Amino acid sequence: MLVLMASIIFLCCGFSVRLPDGVKINGEEVGGLSREQAVEKIRSEIVENLKDKTLEIKCKNCTYTYSYPEINFKDNLYSVVRDVKKGQNATAKISYYLCGIDEVISGILFAESIPVVEPYAEFKASVKPFIYHEGSDGKAIDTQRLKMDILSSVNGDFTPVTAAYVGVNRKNSLQQIKNDTALLAKFTTYYDGDNLSRSSNIRLASSKLNGKILGVGKLLSFNDIVGARLKSRGFLPAKIIENGEFTEGVGGGVCQVSTTLYNAALLSGLEVEEYHPHSLPVSYVPPSRDAMVSGTDCDLKIRNGLDCPVYICSRTGKGYVTFEFYGRRGEAEYSIFSEVTGNIAAPEEKVDDPEKARDGKDGIMSSGYLTVKRGNYKKTTLLRKDKYKPLKKLVYESEENPVEKKEEN
Repeated sequence: MLVLMASIIFLCCGFSVRLPDGVKINGEEVGGLSREQAVEKIRSEIVENLKDKTLEIKCKNCTYTYSYPEINFKDNLYSVVRDVKKGQNATAKISYYLCGIDEVISGILFAESIPVVEPYAEFKASVKPFIYHEGSDGKAIDTQRLKMDILSSVNGDFTPVTAAYVGVNRKNSLQQIKNDTALLAKFTTYYDGDNLSRSSNIRLASSKLNGKILGVGKLLSFNDIVGARLKSRGFLPAKIIENGEFTEGVGGGVCQVSTTLYNAALLSGLEVEEYHPHSLPVSYVPPSRDAMVSGTDCDLKIRNGLDCPVYICSRTGKGYVTFEFYGRRGEAEYSIFSEVTGNIAAPEEKVDDPEKARDGKDGIMSSGYLTVKRGNYKKTTLLRKDKYKPLKKLVYESEENPVEKKEEN
């Protein structure tokens, strides 16, 4: 504490000492003044002179103007007055600066730069699923040059500064965007377009999947997207498979949508995490290539294990439904096939009503395979094994007509 107080007293006394006669600092007469008075006098002259100065920064959109105290200065006057000698014309070093120059330049850069617009694809999921935009290059202020020009101006004659711009190029090309939205695969199944209820259900279910984007690593749940198959949600009664029999049920035809989606996903290289076969073979795909959905227990779940988003489009027309998957094509090519590996004979049952008679249909056992080809490399793996029940044959016998049959379509 004693040392600190002594230092303060020394400084105060030191600056109360009067300067020798004939002393000038930066051309100002300061002889006979105390050191503190000399510093104040010179600084006052600098401030008065600075008040008449204005810095202009001219940009394309606006001119930015700054003056004192935004423009300020620093000096070494205290050092000069301590060392000045009698009759000496001393020079103090004065430097001018724009307060917060880096923040000022950042603000101008933000306001004046023309941002880059990268090429991009607008996903419409219509006849042409993407609308492509080329984007545009940008322009930015050369901040290093602007800072040097500002410092040069305020330490010179305050000549207006004109900001220089530099071009900023797009990082991506339109071709890269097109490569990221290429057709990966599509798959189509067909049905009776004159069956209006079934057609309506297929259109409704597929429309809920149209336009979906499956991000990298994300999981698609068919049931979550399509929702419950209820009359209140627009689904109509049509033929479904229930308990190994063909019967009427709300939402008939939705399984054809899930099956079509399933095949398109496999052909695109996506991962199927959940699928369920029908209990009976279906007509619109070979065995071991179907994907039945029902209620909340049986779902179709597909995960995007690729390194880019996948865009899903659906197309429906009279008698067909198609799914298209778009994304970044890799080197791999995918194909799927299945084969029947066994037969399950259809059992017979006698009925007492000729209207109930029908032909049966043998059940089958089958296997599904996925082939992946990369250049000369080719590998086929077993995807699934399935067993489809036979359709029971119902036989009516009587004395007049020993056997009458009714075919089930």
